[in-house]
Amino acid sequence: MRDFEKISFEQFAKDVANDRELYDSIIIPQRDSNSTAGYDLHLLADLELKPGEVVKLPTGLKARFQPDEVLLLIVRSSTGFKYNIRLCNQVGVIDSDYYNNPDNNGHLWTKIQNEDSVTHKFKRGDALVQGVFMKYLTTDSDQNYNKQRGSEY
Repeated sequence: MRDFEKISFEQFAKDVANDRELYDSIIIPQRDSNSTAGYDLHLLADLELKPGEVVKLPTGLKARFQPDEVLLLIVRSSTGFKYNIRLCNQVGVIDSDYYNNPDNNGHLWTKIQNEDSVTHKFKRGDALVQGVFMKYLTTDSDQNYNKQRGSEY
C-alpha cells in the first residue's frame, strides 16, 4: 500500500490553523500522467518569497508506503529552473516508519529558500515541491534489515 492522506485535523490545528475549511481544501497529490514520476505537493496559502528568504511550509499531508521504500521530496524542475528556489536540505528523505509518527502524525513539511535576486509570488494550490516514491537496497550484512526478514545473519 502506498498513498498520501491528510494528517488528522487535530494535528493540522496544532501545526497550521484551526480551520476546517482550509483542512478540507487540502489537495491529495496525484500524478499528472502515466509517465510522471512525481506527485506534486500544493501550497496551503499564498506565498511571497523575498530574495534569500527561507520559509518552512506545512503540507497537511502524510504518506504511507512499504518498509523497503523511501519518499523523496524534491523541488519541481520548473521551480528550481524558473525561480531559483531550492529545498534547504536539497532532497528530503522520508522513511516509511515516519507515517503516523506519534510526535506529529507523520506531517510532511518542506523548507524552501529563494536563491534569486527578486521576490517571487505563488498562489494557494501552486506546486513547488514533488514527492517521488522509490525502492531502496540494503547490504547483506545489515543487521536491522536481516532481523526483520528473519535471516540468520
